[in-house]
Amino acid sequence: MSTDTSAGVRPPPLADPARRWAARAQPVGVYLLMLVLGVAAFLYPFWLPSESLPDQAHAGDAPLVAALVGALVVAAVTLEVRRGTMNGSTVALLGVLSAASGLLRLLDLPGGGSGIFFLIVLAGAAFGPRFGLLLGICSMAISAVITGGIGPWLPFQMLALGWMGAGAGGIGRLTRRLPPAGEVGVLAVYGWVWGFLYGAIMNLWFWPFALGDGDLAWHPGLTLPETLDRYWSFYVLTSLGWDAAGALANAVLIAVTGVAVLASLRRFAHRLDPVVELEPLPPT
Repeated sequence: MSTDTSAGVRPPPLADPARRWAARAQPVGVYLLMLVLGVAAFLYPFWLPSESLPDQAHAGDAPLVAALVGALVVAAVTLEVRRGTMNGSTVALLGVLSAASGLLRLLDLPGGGSGIFFLIVLAGAAFGPRFGLLLGICSMAISAVITGGIGPWLPFQMLALGWMGAGAGGIGRLTRRLPPAGEVGVLAVYGWVWGFLYGAIMNLWFWPFALGDGDLAWHPGLTLPETLDRYWSFYVLTSLGWDAAGALANAVLIAVTGVAVLASLRRFAHRLDPVVELEPLPPT
């Protein structure tokens, strides 16, 4: 019996249940570690306050966070390939879509919006949460190289866009049986909501460093409700307008291009599904 596939070679299933469980658990562990690392990187300044000024936020640890995120992405892809859930074609497609999304960041939209988001949403919906996560991280890294936007904010942008792509993958699994227009409508709403979420998450990479006594600043000792109240005031006054324009741009781009782009991506996803071919054993 041959297990050659149309897009690669799937290794034979492991007979040992323990080894089979370990092979499935390892990628999940890497993705969970990526989530824990991201949440910790955003939130640790609230528990370990720094005297650094806002323009020095994460100046020391951002390279380490970026290196760890990159290493976890490589580990995730390697484990997916070993399991047979990714192959050479899938990895190549991840690279192509990451480059395309990175280039779309050069598309400036009214209100400061960017063209990088809509393809992440549509590709995540077509290929699933894990692919969406990896695509978001890789796309932001490539776009930073293209635009010269490399700084301590980069690993946080990578993580936020990865979470956006992972969520789109989850939404895509729920909506794939809807009519195309209905599914695109749901994804457009998702992109609109993430226009605000992305801005709200990204403010957190520097806001804890804006120490002071003003009503928009954070300082150690504030309770959680007080912190949330101050952050909401800060967000409304500094980011809400820009994020509203970006959210509208996301929704419009997804609504206009979604049916055609999502159908094309789904065709690629279908072609990459493994197809097992059975061959009779030679007579003995």
